[in-house]
Amino acid sequence: MPLIDMPEFAGDLLEEFETRRTVRVNTPVIQPAEPFLDMAGEDLRRRIFLTESETGASLCLRPEFTIPVCLRHIETATGTPKRYSYLGEVFRQRREGSHEFYQAGIEDLGETDVASADARAIADAAGILSRLLPGRALTLTLGDQAVFEAVVKALGLPLGWQKRLIQAFGDMAHLEALLERLARPQPVAGLNSEIADLVTSGSEDELVARIDRTMQETGYSTNASRSPTEIARRLKEKLTLAETKLDGSALLLLREFLTLRLPLSEASAALAGFADAAGLKLGSAIAQFDARLAALSNIGVDLSSMTYRAAFGRPLDYYTGLVFEVTEAEASAVLAGGGRFDRLLTLLGATDHIPAVGFSLWLDRIEMARASR
Repeated sequence: MPLIDMPEFAGDLLEEFETRRTVRVNTPVIQPAEPFLDMAGEDLRRRIFLTESETGASLCLRPEFTIPVCLRHIETATGTPKRYSYLGEVFRQRREGSHEFYQAGIEDLGETDVASADARAIADAAGILSRLLPGRALTLTLGDQAVFEAVVKALGLPLGWQKRLIQAFGDMAHLEALLERLARPQPVAGLNSEIADLVTSGSEDELVARIDRTMQETGYSTNASRSPTEIARRLKEKLTLAETKLDGSALLLLREFLTLRLPLSEASAALAGFADAAGLKLGSAIAQFDARLAALSNIGVDLSSMTYRAAFGRPLDYYTGLVFEVTEAEASAVLAGGGRFDRLLTLLGATDHIPAVGFSLWLDRIEMARASR
């Protein structure tokens, strides 16, 4: 039995899902924990409720629906394209203090017209909220992880740094800390001087032999999860990353990009102008961004009513492109949020590439907004 009551507008939601030709799907409350720990991101990892099965397998209470819906799609070998909808309880610690609440949403799997699928997700989220909150002014903020990734890659940073910056996208405090390290590199602390010399000398064979000898002497080799060769390569990578310095002009370009904030109708021209002025080739990321705007215009969405923020992301690691959130005007509580997650199904075990986009609705926040009229 649910511990909390279903929102009174749940019937309206189900009607909206049916109108949009989705298939209602249920997923177990108890889920394997590994996919969430590996793919959902640090923000969610530290807030989920973990337990174990009788065999010691790591399990958790369902903290969100996207991963369970994708796992179910893979397990049932259902063809695509497929539009799923869901409505049910999720369990995780929240800043508001609650631990159990209802979420609903739509996951659009396998639609190859990426721009149209993105536009439909945005329009559906805004349309459903407009029905649940009639007459309310809504604010929609949009970002694009693929554009940020293209900017980072165009700057020519080592792959390790690219990965760090991309993973921090959407967390401005973390991103600023990383940029500060790129501006003022710090030496690796606590490294044995002999090993440090071997790392910098480039003699991998000698470095591996020295690490192997140390592991044998300390008895660490019997419990080590990494071989001496793996440890040596990791040390060299760590030292390279620590010594990497982004030159002042490149750092200014990245910071300039992250300050972009303007009506969505003006975003395409602003991104093109930035790329030209910076001499960066952003290629397919900009083309896909423009295609999404065209798809939104084609279905009658007013682009000037939405905001593009270059630094805007959402705290889940599986997003790959579009990210967006909807709030009430002049309010901070997120009522709906979503984005594109094209790599997730492959990481979860799908044999074919399945493009995907979706969004979730926070029903308790919507309920509070309805009550505040």
